[in-house]
Amino acid sequence: MDISQDNSLTSLLVFQNTINRELIRSLHVYRLEDEKEKEVEREFLFALDSPYVEMAANPLLRMVKFRVMELLEGQVIGLWLCIFAFHVDHPPHLIHIPSLLSMSRNPKLKSIPTLANDLQLIFKLSCRTADEESLQFFFQGKCKRDRGDCYQSKRSLPVLDQDLNCLPYSGPTSELSRKQQIELRDPGRAAKKKKRAATEDIARIALEDLVKYFDLPIVEASRNLKVGLTVLKRKCREFGIPRWPHRKIKSLDSLIRNLQEEAERQKQENEDAAMAVAKRQRMLEREKETIERKPFMEIQSETKRFRQDVFKRRHRARALKNQGL
Repeated sequence: MDISQDNSLTSLLVFQNTINRELIRSLHVYRLEDEKEKEVEREFLFALDSPYVEMAANPLLRMVKFRVMELLEGQVIGLWLCIFAFHVDHPPHLIHIPSLLSMSRNPKLKSIPTLANDLQLIFKLSCRTADEESLQFFFQGKCKRDRGDCYQSKRSLPVLDQDLNCLPYSGPTSELSRKQQIELRDPGRAAKKKKRAATEDIARIALEDLVKYFDLPIVEASRNLKVGLTVLKRKCREFGIPRWPHRKIKSLDSLIRNLQEEAERQKQENEDAAMAVAKRQRMLEREKETIERKPFMEIQSETKRFRQDVFKRRHRARALKNQGL
């Protein structure tokens, strides 16, 4: 029996497995007739070359204590990345349904009605809200015109766009003439305009592609990936990366280089000290590899204290050098 037929949907969370991207989990929250809420957790296999299937699911997500109404897209629970979050109390016009969960872009969803029906309900709700807002905007504008408020219409006359070196043009063709004038003044401007990346190319970007450019600033990474900066930030949120890890990796690289130089000096003076430096160097290298695999992780507290000590020693060395000691 499908519980969604007799009860209202209040929340829907959809998660994608970060290791096996074909595994999808959903958490449905329904309000029953007695005003109580019931949570239903489902698991699906989104196979690329066969229809989607629903599998038997244990309550895996709810083993982790979290508030459903506070969970948003981009957050990670264990191995599961939240790719869609709907809450009935949130503004409906902010709902963004990804292509993977869109019935029009992904017809294979019809093979799993327990998830498809709820997604279709959310889509209709967002469309109805958008129509109501458009209708309200239309009536507000009409009321202003009925009151005799024609100041706005007077300001919209195409007067300032008129080129005094050309013949006057009519209102409906003003936009086209302005574009033509821009092209005549700067013929290379259209060629300089960047083309947007294709939707298919953006969808094909995986976490492995981002890892290759973690050692570069995010602007250079977006240039190498041939996508815009906004698109790259959106992909980072999809993979649960709150901030581009370039600064963390660059900081660890600097500490590792300093330890390499220190180890070379200590080899000639103190063998035990050289071994301790080499041990810390290996720890930093392992931490760097971990952050490259899990870019959402922060630098360890011990490493932060060691980095602060290095900064203090450098500052003291510069101060003594300036004093001539």
